[in-house]
Order: sequence, then structure tokens, then C-alpha cells
Amino acid sequence: MFNTHKSDKPKTLTGQRLRSYAFALLTRRDYSQAELIERLNRYAANPEEVNDLVAELAQQNYQSDQRVAELTLASQIRKGKGLQRIKQALKSKQLDAELITDELREVDWLEQAYQLKIKKFGQEIAKDPKVKAKQIRFLQYRGFDMDVILKAIARTSEEE
Repeated sequence: MFNTHKSDKPKTLTGQRLRSYAFALLTRRDYSQAELIERLNRYAANPEEVNDLVAELAQQNYQSDQRVAELTLASQIRKGKGLQRIKQALKSKQLDAELITDELREVDWLEQAYQLKIKKFGQEIAKDPKVKAKQIRFLQYRGFDMDVILKAIARTSEEE
């Protein structure tokens, strides 16, 4: 129905067609306000109308930055991502910094890092410096802070 790739076509969506396109986007996935405005402005004739529409959709809870933050956080944790990588993902969605901080405060990062370490390397605490370094690099790449990493790789199963 709608052309989803960039083209040289004139920006013509207004009124009900713009509203329909916004709903079509939101039925597929959740967008942050900034992402939705950006997507709609590709085809909208009037940027002011887009801003008003997105504000209205947010007020009616069809669009929610809070929901986007929660879903992104849950998805990133499922993928085994650490604090830094998740912050990056949330910032890329142009969410409010305070909202990001609130979402991240709830997570036990040490537990996340420890579970990931067990999944990849087992419960045994590495004595070999090369193995330790490999575990540290793995968790760093995933976005965990060094203090959390060092605690996670030194943690025993009795400490759970």
C-alpha cells in the first residue's frame, strides 16, 4: 500500500492518509516518538501535522516511549547484552535520557554477566590467565563494565 523505500516522489500524505500510515507503522512494531516522526516526515506534506499527530498518538497511548524502552531493554537482555551496549541501543532510538536511566536501574548487571559467563564458559572459575582474558574480552564486547566482569568471572556457584 505504502512505498517504504526512499524515492523522488513528492511528499503528499496529509490528514487521514497520514494517520493511516502512522497506524500501519505502529501495528508492525513500536517506534519511539523521534523514530515515528522521522518515518512519517519522509512522506508527509506538513512536518507540523506530523508532530501534532505523533503527540496525539502518544497521548492516546498508541505510541509510548516507555513501552519502546521496556521492549528494547528486554530484547537486549535476552540477546546477552550488557549495560553499555543497551545504553547505545536505547540512545539510538532517541529516547529521553531520564527514561533510559530509570529502565537500566532495575537490572542486576552482575547476575546478567554471570549467567552469560556460565552459558559460554561453564561454572568453573578460570585459573589460566589466557582463559580469564578470553572471558573478559567476551563480556567487554557484550557491553559489561569491568568491575562487573571481574566479579562475574570470579564468582562461584555457591555465591548465587
